[in-house]
Amino acid sequence: MQPYGIQSMLKDGYRHLSGLDEAVIKNIEACKELSTITRTSLGPNGMNKMVINHLDKLFVTNDAGTIVNELEIQHPAAKILVLAAKAQQEEIGDGANLTISFAGELLQNAGALIRAGLHPSDIITGYNKAITKTVEILEQLVESGSETMDVRNKDEVVFRMRAAVASKQFGQEEIICSLVADACIQVCPKNPTNFNVDNVRVAKLLGGGLHNSCIVRGMVLKSDAVGSIKRMEKAKVAVFAGGVDTNATETKGTVLIHSAEQLENYAKTEEAKVEELIKAVAESGAKVIVSGGSVGEMALHFCERYKIMVLKISSKFELRRFCRTAGAVAHLKLSRPSPDDLGYVDSIAVEEIGGVTVTIARNEQGGNSISAVVLRGSTDSILDDLERAVDDGVNTYMAMCRDSRIVPGAAATEIELAQRLKEYANAETGLHSHAILKYAESFQFVPQTLADNAGLDAMEIIASLYTGHGSGNTKLGIDLEEGACKDVSETKVWDLFATKLFALKYASDAACTVLRVDQIIMAKQAGGPRRDLAAAAGAGAEED
Repeated sequence: MQPYGIQSMLKDGYRHLSGLDEAVIKNIEACKELSTITRTSLGPNGMNKMVINHLDKLFVTNDAGTIVNELEIQHPAAKILVLAAKAQQEEIGDGANLTISFAGELLQNAGALIRAGLHPSDIITGYNKAITKTVEILEQLVESGSETMDVRNKDEVVFRMRAAVASKQFGQEEIICSLVADACIQVCPKNPTNFNVDNVRVAKLLGGGLHNSCIVRGMVLKSDAVGSIKRMEKAKVAVFAGGVDTNATETKGTVLIHSAEQLENYAKTEEAKVEELIKAVAESGAKVIVSGGSVGEMALHFCERYKIMVLKISSKFELRRFCRTAGAVAHLKLSRPSPDDLGYVDSIAVEEIGGVTVTIARNEQGGNSISAVVLRGSTDSILDDLERAVDDGVNTYMAMCRDSRIVPGAAATEIELAQRLKEYANAETGLHSHAILKYAESFQFVPQTLADNAGLDAMEIIASLYTGHGSGNTKLGIDLEEGACKDVSETKVWDLFATKLFALKYASDAACTVLRVDQIIMAKQAGGPRRDLAAAAGAGAEED
């Protein structure tokens, strides 16, 4: 049968979806499904998800950023929400779940308006007006006096970090916040806005528990020293990126040897050359050599003779971090380093922690640019989840270095925004006022989800929150431990203003982008074996 309409213009295999039912409603359904997955992981009592990716790696986490990354979502509309969550993760490092869940809620409410007969363009106009008003209200809710803070004051840092860490590891936030705050304050530069997240490293070592975790001012390498010297105190360090070995010459040469004596002399000259190089390094004052490549046996022999400790770091990124830790300059090939190029460490030693041999390079004096959080836990999954909590803490520290303003947490801000937006919607005229009203109602999902995840009566809590906020208490939030509404000044649950602002902005942008789509045209997938089909075929072959 001859294709007709738009299909007659396109190649075979193209799919074309248009209209409200086929495109808009289906897009909204897909985004709603995605937000349903992440929503149950919102807040301190959020449930964990068990995700097994295409490489058979197991993830047990309630971190929305990790979940949506590993799900490999194919639906184009749902991908827009994933991109919004990634943007939030890169900008702030926390709040990805709020972004996805809120965007899903906005789209679900938009779906109800579309079915009621409202055009998507009216809904988009309403949503755009609502987000502008939301930003205005959010700035009024900022806690007075929080505009300035001392980023080197541990108590102030922990105060702002607790909520972000508690949403990942509820009940253990005090220990984690204390570790992260110490690590961040150690590496905070003179100008805090230049704080680099990469300077706080995480070393995960199996065994023990979280209470065994500690901070190291310096670096932790999961490798042993090469050779028999395992410890050095107050040592100068020489770093060679190209390795410590005798290299073949760049040009090819042929050596004719006529007698055994010549052969012996030939070997001796090689030995003498290596010894000369190692001796030059030793005379420069270096007691530790760090190699980025292989370490030759002959070179190692002379290093032992001159009492030089040798380390091998294969990763060039780790090598760069080591150079930052010690303040050294990496040389390309083995040669005598100048005094300015040498680094310095207070101590470098090989230790055994929980059955794992690690090399710890410490720099206790000020001016250290790298610190490591050594995490201990019973399983890999627990360690991975702890690492995500630490990452969230470090990212929150970076955000507070740039903007330290805070707003009430525990759903207090959301209920206040909902209440004020409803008043604004009632004052507006035109069809878009319905969209603003739905935008305001969308904020209710936060207290509802927090209450549901904690096993509390959501309707009762939302009602008492509205009552409290109606009487002027803008800081009334949910105390999940007691299952009642409390002032956040008592429970000390505060969120960063920047986290909330970007999460709501990205969610609104993503929702409006999805609503603007009225046609989907999908090309036929490119040829070649598909990964899932190949895996299925492989599994079938194994069964045979």
